[in-house]
Amino acid sequence: MSFPLNTRSYLEHFSDILSVITITVCFVLKVPQIFKLLQVKHAKAINLISLLMELTSYTIMLAYNYRNGYTILSYLEYPIILIQELILILLVLKYKGYMNMYSVFGSGVYFSVVVGLLLGLVPLGLLAFLVPLCTPIGASSKVVQLVEILRTKNSQSISILTWFISAFTNFTRVFTITVESGDLSLLLNFVINTVLSTSVMIAAITYRNAKPDREVKKIN
Repeated sequence: MSFPLNTRSYLEHFSDILSVITITVCFVLKVPQIFKLLQVKHAKAINLISLLMELTSYTIMLAYNYRNGYTILSYLEYPIILIQELILILLVLKYKGYMNMYSVFGSGVYFSVVVGLLLGLVPLGLLAFLVPLCTPIGASSKVVQLVEILRTKNSQSISILTWFISAFTNFTRVFTITVESGDLSLLLNFVINTVLSTSVMIAAITYRNAKPDREVKKIN
């Protein structure tokens, strides 16, 4: 996209500011959701498969950047979000009553795979093949979560702030990419994720006042 010189200069400065804000906000992306779970002490309407899909995407991106020797500042958000995601999954397993030998086994398998990815036991070529799949995986995880809220008609355990942050950061990336590169594939990715995150947020707002049912009341 072509802009007059002066206008482009201002847009580029604004784009840089938005990029810093986006990365900074990503550092606390899952924190509101974690506190929400600790507050309501149940995980109804939170889809575990959706979280595992996100975990897969973040893990692949972290391993790919690390194995390529990129500077830590260029992908620092991934390990930080990954830690938050693991805490969130642990809480969901607890409140859904899935803390058993199968979850322990699954955790062992996951961390074994992570070690293999980071130490080079898995070929870098395989990681390079998996990276493009992170976009549809990430988008699909949002679709799964949206369907879960619509199915249960209850969003008491969903943090609206977390999904607002997700929608906001994806939207800012639409702006920064438009200004900096105009890459259509990246734009399509972030536009889709903006729409999906916004949809989840709207669904969470719509069903936030749903009355707790017996299933939720039974959870200690």
